[in-house]
Amino acid sequence: MNRRSFLTAAGATATLALNPDSLFAAAAHGDWTLGFADVEADVAPRDLTLIQGRPPGGLSGSLFRNGPARFRRPGGSATHWFDGDGLVRRFRIRDGRASLAARFVDTPRRRTDTAANAVVTGGFGTPHAPGVAIASADDVNCANISVQFAGDELWALWESGSPFAIDPETLETRGLKTLRPDLAGMPYLAHPRYEPDGTVWNLGLAGSRAIVWRLSSSGALEAAEVVDLPLASYVHDFTATERHLVIVLQPWVQVRQSAPLNSGFAWKPELGTRILVLDKADLSRRRVFEADPFFVFHMGDAWEEPDGTVRFDLCALPDAGFAVQGGADLLAGRRPSEALRPELRRVSLAPDGVCRVERTGLVAEFPRTDPRFAGRPRTRTLFAGMGRGDNPLFQSLGIHDGKRDRTDSFDFGARHLVEEAIFTPRPDGDAEMDGWVLGVSVNLDARASELHVFDARRISDGPVCTWRADLALPISLHGQFRPG
Repeated sequence: MNRRSFLTAAGATATLALNPDSLFAAAAHGDWTLGFADVEADVAPRDLTLIQGRPPGGLSGSLFRNGPARFRRPGGSATHWFDGDGLVRRFRIRDGRASLAARFVDTPRRRTDTAANAVVTGGFGTPHAPGVAIASADDVNCANISVQFAGDELWALWESGSPFAIDPETLETRGLKTLRPDLAGMPYLAHPRYEPDGTVWNLGLAGSRAIVWRLSSSGALEAAEVVDLPLASYVHDFTATERHLVIVLQPWVQVRQSAPLNSGFAWKPELGTRILVLDKADLSRRRVFEADPFFVFHMGDAWEEPDGTVRFDLCALPDAGFAVQGGADLLAGRRPSEALRPELRRVSLAPDGVCRVERTGLVAEFPRTDPRFAGRPRTRTLFAGMGRGDNPLFQSLGIHDGKRDRTDSFDFGARHLVEEAIFTPRPDGDAEMDGWVLGVSVNLDARASELHVFDARRISDGPVCTWRADLALPISLHGQFRPG
């Protein structure tokens, strides 16, 4: 098995300064565009300034985040938010102090665009320039979505190609990660799922087929198996219980091979949403559930009740409008449609084959959970909340207790662009969400990125401490925290 046969069978088709003029450019109709400005070069390590509160004792480690950060070049620019060059950022907390460093992932795509002084390689929503040579998906791999720990390496992840290995100390790119020679260039999603012992599960999608990856905590490949899917859906994330993989197949389906990627998909609500449940021990054992149509990027961890009911939550959109147009609008300085507001929903898959989707009414994205409860029964989901007004992104953080139907949240206000937050447990804590929430925001008034720490038991009290950088970095997408 190799990438060519997989795709065919599927029918699927450092010390450099920032450029202030580029970094702080803002469209006349909203300075929120600071969150989508360009970073011209790597960011040298620098101390952050503690501006309020007191760092909690016992909190030590590094928050790694990844996201697009270079969109525009003189000869041509990206036209979708998801197509900027990946910039890995490290926020280090140690001895009550915090620092920041950031470095671009050295991808073939970035080298090609740098040489051309133009964005000539497209991607998710940006077309290729005429005549550009594309030999494989890794030629357009932005490595700009998330990160994964693998032994002494940090991997920068995209979703249609290989991981890139990164030195977690220097943030230097070590190169593409090939999990097995015959699997070079196979797709590897940006949202792996982790078991408590460190085992990693992930998917790679190609039309109506998926490769199921299983890795050790060190990143060594343990298994890779191809499975057929009921729909050729776009899949950005999946979830898992202790015994099962859960794949939501939404009705945004691939209808042709084309570039950019999103132009090859069509919204077909008449197909409905199907949810595929695979047995981890035997991937041929499967169940398929049916639900009304919705679009989803992100899901929380799943678990299984004693009676066999599988439960999880996700953030649903009414259709694929954000993937097609919303991400392009943000990069162009336009507010996306108010209709593109994700809602936290709770999903139950019963042993009798019935799927129930319960609406919470919470406008929310980026669901995260306590990693110690991955695959096990849990009640709480961390999320970023969306406000209204001039801020088209997220401005609050909250934890929703699904069992009690209660939400504890903190609103930064419309002058903050809030990113996905990460939970990390206290060293001596064992209860669910007994620990800290770490979140980054862009403070539009200060024109600076800020790192906030919350007590996860009392989010509404506000940050227990906040550090501020001497610059603003564009909005990142996903990250992981490593204690130490």
